[in-house]
Formats: sequence, structure tokens, C-alpha cells
Amino acid sequence: MPGTEAGGSQVKSAVRTVELLEFFAERPGMHTLAAVQTAVGYPKSSLYMLLRTLADLGWVETDATGTRYGIGVRALLVGTSYIDGDEAVAAAKPALDHLLADTTETVHLARLDGTDVVHLAVRQSPHHLRPVARVGRRLPAHSTALGKALLATHSDEQVRAILPETLEQLTEHTRTDRAQLLEELRLVREQGYALDREENTLGLRCYGLAVPCRTPARDAISCSVPVARLTPEHEQTVKHALFDARDRLMYATRTL
Repeated sequence: MPGTEAGGSQVKSAVRTVELLEFFAERPGMHTLAAVQTAVGYPKSSLYMLLRTLADLGWVETDATGTRYGIGVRALLVGTSYIDGDEAVAAAKPALDHLLADTTETVHLARLDGTDVVHLAVRQSPHHLRPVARVGRRLPAHSTALGKALLATHSDEQVRAILPETLEQLTEHTRTDRAQLLEELRLVREQGYALDREENTLGLRCYGLAVPCRTPARDAISCSVPVARLTPEHEQTVKHALFDARDRLMYATRTL
């Protein structure tokens, strides 16, 4: 771990604090000190002191025994502050509302963050059969329509640099061969939209479009449809509605 020397070096305690918060954010629930120590590799004594400090400040919570730790409410406040202060998210609200009304399916606005996409806004389908969706959910870019739509706005060289050598397989349909994924991204660039064919969740097909307000694009919108409800006619409705929502979004964010 880098030390605290001058000249732009990272401060060890700050780095460890961020890494701890990211550990809890990626693993919901409560964890023992031993489990956290095994995952992050810090000395147990300094880890304990850091956890107690974060708990006192509200960034980490403990259970009734004081021996298990999880993410605290202050992390939620920071997360919602990011969403509330993002101009692109605010500008997207009318377009997402129209997209939900036009398709009656769950719709998302997401942003590329490293190898993943993070949901910034969600509109839930009114149907009983619908996917689990929540703001802040993080999913691998290579297995989602949102992610593939955004990756397609990068060059092949940039995609190779973004994605890991080994792509995680979430379902039997997930594309894990990077060369095949690059071929699919070329098709996405031609047709203007990306598909997730049950690659992230079995029984669910998703359609995604990048919002090219910048190059490469940072945000994308998607519509998720249970395969049981998907017909050729409904698929065309979803595609047309997505392109309309994309155009609305580009107009709304033209000055951002």
C-alpha cells in the first residue's frame, strides 16, 4: 500500500477507508472482523480501530453483539446525494417516464463505471412478473444490454483495456469470449442498440441504447422484458420507444 510521502502519493488510511466501504457496499449484510480481515488483508489491530472509528461516525454499523459489521446509513446519504445532484439524472426523468408508459416494462438509466454499469434511475413495471430493479445496483458491463451499448461507443482497443481477461459467466447464455464480444459490439454499432439475451438473468431479455451526449458515451437507457411476455410486436414497441426516449434524453441534456 502506498505511503504518505509528498508528491501526490495516496494516504494509506484514506485508501483503506475507501476500500473498506467498497467492500461492504459490494457485500450486503453483516460480516465478522475475521471475514473482513481475510478479504482486505489489513493487520487485525489497525482494521479493528478503523472499523470502530467508522462505526462511531455512522459509516459502518455493528450488530447487537458489536462483533459483526456492515455498511452504515451515512453511505446511503452520500449515495443519494450523488443521484440528487446529477444533472443528467434529473434531465432524464421525463424521458424515463415516457418510456415506462410506452412499454409498461421496467426501464433503467445507468452509467459505466470501470468494468460495470451502475443503475442511476429505475422505473418499475406495473406487471406482477418483472425483474428486481433498484438504484445503485452494479452489474458487469459485458453481460448487460446497458453495458454493451456503452462499450460499443469505445474502440476495440479501449474495450480490451476496460474489460478483464476473464469475463464472469452469470448464466449459461453469458458471452465470456472477448473476441466474440467484440464482434457483437460491432453489430451494436451498426444497429444502434444492444441486446441481453438472458445473459445476466435467466428468463429476462433486455434492450439498451447509449445516450451519446459525449464520446464515448457515459450513460445508457434500457428496457427489461420477461421472455414469457415478449412477442415480436412487443419487441418492436420496445425498440421504437427506446429510440424515442434516447432522442428525448439527448434533447434534454444538450446543454449539460
